[in-house]
Amino acid sequence: MKILKKILIALLVLFVIAQFFGPEKNEGDMASMDAFYAETNPPAEVKRILEVSCIDCHSDVTIYPWYNNITPVNYWLADHVNDGKKHFNISKWEGTSTKRKDHKFEELIEMIEKKEMPLDSYTWTHTDAKLTEAQMTSVIDWAKQVRLKYSLEPQPE
Repeated sequence: MKILKKILIALLVLFVIAQFFGPEKNEGDMASMDAFYAETNPPAEVKRILEVSCIDCHSDVTIYPWYNNITPVNYWLADHVNDGKKHFNISKWEGTSTKRKDHKFEELIEMIEKKEMPLDSYTWTHTDAKLTEAQMTSVIDWAKQVRLKYSLEPQPE
């Protein structure tokens, strides 16, 4: 029993010490999304959906929940955010080629149609981020309009 008690105390001490360390936070500037909004011109309803369901993981600006202050949860959340930004980052829209932007919107449509986005692990704690059928339709319709715009733009040779 003494060994178990020592192990538990050691784990508790490690847990407490770990709380002083954490990953870098994703706390960029809201203005980093201006180019995306200006170029894609989402209707007010779609912009609200993006803000509630997408931006935390797909931009340089994350609004963190209280439990992000607990290690190792903060590392898990940082990994999710970094992975989301790797696939689609609204904050890095400016300077991206038209072909790549079109491809990102193609993926956006596919992920929403398959109901793979937003992730279940996100909507468990952000219930307002879960998309209704009407919201999915609104986002998909907007994304298709954006793709049409990109298809009409002259392509570099």
